[in-house]
Amino acid sequence: MGAALEQQPTILYVEDEAIIALPLIDVLEDAGFLVDHVGDGVAALAKLDEDVDRYVALVTDIQLPRKVLGWQIAHHARQLNPLMPVVYVSGDSASDWAANGVPESIMLSKPFANAQLVTALTTLLNEVAAIPGSQDG
Repeated sequence: MGAALEQQPTILYVEDEAIIALPLIDVLEDAGFLVDHVGDGVAALAKLDEDVDRYVALVTDIQLPRKVLGWQIAHHARQLNPLMPVVYVSGDSASDWAANGVPESIMLSKPFANAQLVTALTTLLNEVAAIPGSQDG
């Protein structure tokens, strides 16, 4: 029939603390994103393995339960999609970003302004969109 309806871009958001996650989900949704929120790294890896193409970006805390850290989630996402935008949000791991973070990612130290997260995401998404061939598929 007709062309498929264009879906809202979906963010995979990994945060184990609901008091932090719930307001940021609202911020991301207000910015026009759908948010798939999980509370630990094991669930995040499963979501990525299930359908990495569903996600336009990853926003992840670093210190998470179940022994899978945000660093590992981002590296896994980049193995599946080398252009996946990654924003790290952390209260205590910013100093490890240079050594452990994926290239072309952004680190936001908690607490941060909500607008900083939206700006970080849109900046990375615009950078990916500017790469020739990145919109193919």
